[in-house]
Amino acid sequence: MKHIKKNFGFGCMRLPMKAGEVDTEQTCRMVDAFLENGFNYFDTAHGYLNGKSEGALKTCLTSRYPRDSYILTDKLTNFFFKKQEDIRPFFQSQLEACGVDYFDFYLMHAQGADNFAYFKKCRAYETALELKEEGKIRHFGISFHDRAEVLEQILTEYPQVEVVQIQFNYLDYEDPAVESRKCYEVCRKYGKPVIVMETVKGGNLANLPEKAQAVLDELGGGSAASYAIRYAAGFEGILMVLSGMSSMEQMQENIHFMKDFKPLDDRELAAIDKVREIYHEMNLILCTACRYCVAGCPKHISIPDLLAVMNTKQIHHDWNADYYYNVVHTGNGKGKASDCIQCGKCEKACPQHLPIRKLLVDVAKEFEK
Repeated sequence: MKHIKKNFGFGCMRLPMKAGEVDTEQTCRMVDAFLENGFNYFDTAHGYLNGKSEGALKTCLTSRYPRDSYILTDKLTNFFFKKQEDIRPFFQSQLEACGVDYFDFYLMHAQGADNFAYFKKCRAYETALELKEEGKIRHFGISFHDRAEVLEQILTEYPQVEVVQIQFNYLDYEDPAVESRKCYEVCRKYGKPVIVMETVKGGNLANLPEKAQAVLDELGGGSAASYAIRYAAGFEGILMVLSGMSSMEQMQENIHFMKDFKPLDDRELAAIDKVREIYHEMNLILCTACRYCVAGCPKHISIPDLLAVMNTKQIHHDWNADYYYNVVHTGNGKGKASDCIQCGKCEKACPQHLPIRKLLVDVAKEFEK
């Protein structure tokens, strides 16, 4: 793809925050370091950081650098349109929020069976392709969270799709819910370059259980996150791997090992296999804390936080998790796990296809004795 310099991208879903707002001072420094080291791909969406991600990019990137010095990707999300006529005004508002007059990539966001049907009903693909013809989109693609057979259906019906963004990491590679390998193979079959999201699975693969971290420590170099990102970037046909960096330290570390990228060697791949086995043995809840489930919860349950506390209890088996369970749902109108009314809205929104209703029952049994 034109002008992409390296295969590592800045995901802007988890920017550094201060008092509920994006820490623009630190974000500017991160943007500067990213560009100075030869990287130029930025990824955002209107809903990221409660609508603050696009504006942060205008402040920290697009108002400070010439347009040809960076690649900017944005997305069309189902929450922000109800009919075809809504799409163009929304798209224009995104251009203005980001401070640009075109997007290098524009993706149909979070596609799956239900969302694809909704986008088809509203002729969203057709509208985006018209915007591409008008020069307001340079490349048209999708981000995808569903079964491989659904991805194949989309690519069959819309061969105009140029790129596919999928969740791809070593834990999800053979996961029957996420089907990373199968989705990757569909992309290869149809000749679509792959953009990788959730390379470290919402931070899960950056902060490993002690036993798993010990396996990587034996390799003698590199963080847990570095092995996860290099794993994903080592496959053929990967156009870009994204990392949602939230500190200058994370940015500097990722630049260090991605500036002169080297795929994992056989010894490192063997270690990754061991880490994967340890995760499966521990039976942890592999939530990425994207928080899509929270928006529609009628009981305002902070689901990712409760699941994280459940994982902490599973790893450490101490009283600390019980204390933080009460912290999470006390005050601010947040519901307890037992407040769940089993409506299922969370499961429809979950990109990981987690059985959230059952998990909340388990959480209530553990912490609300």
